[in-house]
Amino acid sequence: MIAALMVLAPALAVLLTIGALISAAETSMTAASRGRMHQLERDGDRAARRVNGLISDQENMIGAILLSNNVVNILASALTTAVLGALLPGVIGVVTATIIMTVLIVIFGEILPKTLAITRPDDVARVMSLPTVWVVRIFGPLAYGAQWLVRHTLRLFGVHLSMEADVLAAHEEIRGAVEYHHAEGAVESRDRRMLGGVLDLSEMDVSEIMVHRRAIVMLDAGLPPRELIAEALDSSHTRMPLYRGDPDNIVGVLHARDLLRAVAAPDGRPDEVDAASLARPPWFIPETTNLKSQLNAFLRAKNHFALVVDEYGALQGLVTLEDILEEIVGEIEDEHDLPPVHGLRRQPDGSVLVDGVVTIRDLNRAMDWDLPDDDWVTVAGLVIHEAQTIPEPGQTFIFHGRRFQVVRRKRNQITSIHVSPATAEEEA
Repeated sequence: MIAALMVLAPALAVLLTIGALISAAETSMTAASRGRMHQLERDGDRAARRVNGLISDQENMIGAILLSNNVVNILASALTTAVLGALLPGVIGVVTATIIMTVLIVIFGEILPKTLAITRPDDVARVMSLPTVWVVRIFGPLAYGAQWLVRHTLRLFGVHLSMEADVLAAHEEIRGAVEYHHAEGAVESRDRRMLGGVLDLSEMDVSEIMVHRRAIVMLDAGLPPRELIAEALDSSHTRMPLYRGDPDNIVGVLHARDLLRAVAAPDGRPDEVDAASLARPPWFIPETTNLKSQLNAFLRAKNHFALVVDEYGALQGLVTLEDILEEIVGEIEDEHDLPPVHGLRRQPDGSVLVDGVVTIRDLNRAMDWDLPDDDWVTVAGLVIHEAQTIPEPGQTFIFHGRRFQVVRRKRNQITSIHVSPATAEEEA
């Protein structure tokens, strides 16, 4: 009996140690910081390079680790049951072996190593990277076969997964990390908005940030040259669409610098300046273009100005490189700009009086709110969407924790809204 126990004890210790190391590897590999591992790899750290290689095929790595861990734990349990079953009479040996192995595996094979790994995941992952590589090499093919069997079993229940399915959404992972650190106080609100703005570019269309056609400052090519020059100088913009006859008939984009250069020429005569000949060809883009694509297009074309049209070619608005950059860094102001978030006036009681055409995104940035902007671009659009009608002046609606009161309406357009925090009674 003593001889059997002397053989069992070291074998059990070895198997439990191997199982503990495998458990620590599993936890550390899934919790390790990808950003830090990539930085260490760029600095020449071989262990970090191994970790990145393992994480790149995370599903196969986890399958191999789980398979090897179960093999070790089952082997240890079977060995203990065989020895104790021969030493103790009847069912007592099996029950004793079950109790002993449950305690040993749960405490020393799972809780202890995983607790250590979760406290220092990056360091443990680097230390365990080489053994884990060998585990994946040995058990990887078996794990792949198990994954194939699992996926085909799930198909019987209507769940279809490809073998290359990505289980992590990189953008959402980054966004979640930013939100978490912001809640912990490690990331300032401004930095949070900037990082979120970068991630949002691929999810937003130019129609969501464009200057609406009603707010575009245009120049009539048919005006006398002196009047056209005066209008251009009165504007706070350097680039202005030039139309002839109908505002939808855009014939070019006039740059104030080109106009001033023609006026300041040695033989320049304001009454003889031909604005149409100075205008640059207009760049038309569809309203469904996403901001990330348009930003890249601006950079490639070395152009900062595009006109937005709908599917019928009708002018809807304009978008500039500055408009897109402001979605990341916030308002970019100079001495000629209007006040930030034009159309928004804060009230002494903490409420705000806002024009209906102000975008929900601008209102959220200015007030640090989180009103939804997925379905509607402007504040007026949000009110109409929630009210399911075009409200009359004086009507009040409570939604998303805010009290919206329609102040003015012009025909079918809501022009002014008073927004204030809703009380608990109003929300109820």
